[in-house]
Amino acid sequence: MTLTLDAPLVATPLGRINPVAKLAATAVVAVGLLVTVDLVTASVVLAAELTCLPFAGVGWRFLVRRAWPLPVAAAGVAIANVVASDASSATIGAISLRLVAIALPGVVAFAATDPVDLADSLHQQLRVPARFAYGSLAALRLLPLLSVEWQTIRRARRARGIDAGRSPLGALALFASAVFGLLVAAIRRATRLAAAMESRGFDAGGPRTVARRQVVRGADWALVAASMLVVGGANALAVVLGTWHPLLW
Repeated sequence: MTLTLDAPLVATPLGRINPVAKLAATAVVAVGLLVTVDLVTASVVLAAELTCLPFAGVGWRFLVRRAWPLPVAAAGVAIANVVASDASSATIGAISLRLVAIALPGVVAFAATDPVDLADSLHQQLRVPARFAYGSLAALRLLPLLSVEWQTIRRARRARGIDAGRSPLGALALFASAVFGLLVAAIRRATRLAAAMESRGFDAGGPRTVARRQVVRGADWALVAASMLVVGGANALAVVLGTWHPLLW
């Protein structure tokens, strides 16, 4: 069973790309957008991302179901900047669009990546120590369980008649206690998992064999090159139009 945000995406053309290549492309987009705050660069990159998603096998239904928090967060950032800063409308728009353009590739890449492939690729291509790589795999496998545990805590409280009523302070106190219970359960599960992995030799420092070989193909390099081309072209267009504004200036 693949515990990702959207399991069918693993079988798409994007899902067959090497996980490290997807991480590299996401990093290129993030770095290219973080160095500048202008509307042109963010708009061009976001438009390119939305245009390429269907060709990668990512449908609009996925964006509606999984990426809807991004525009909500962008709207929240825009409102906060309007209230708390004297930035121009163009700058506020650029900040909001940049947030979506940076986060969207990460959401899609995570959904289209098998956690096992990610751990194998981190260990084989980036030479990440096995303890860290497969520890990350274990953490990714446990992430969906947090949602299940949260629903269990809420249903148990509802079954016991625990309700804050209309009191905001009571609701906040119940939320804090539920979060604490979730944290305790997560720590206990992680402790048991760590002991189980150590007993099976995951903590050994000797050389390891690889069951699933990860290779970097031409399509992987093409994805990284395309991301560099799009980000570089967007920044160059902003420079030509005179809207490019370095973040540190």
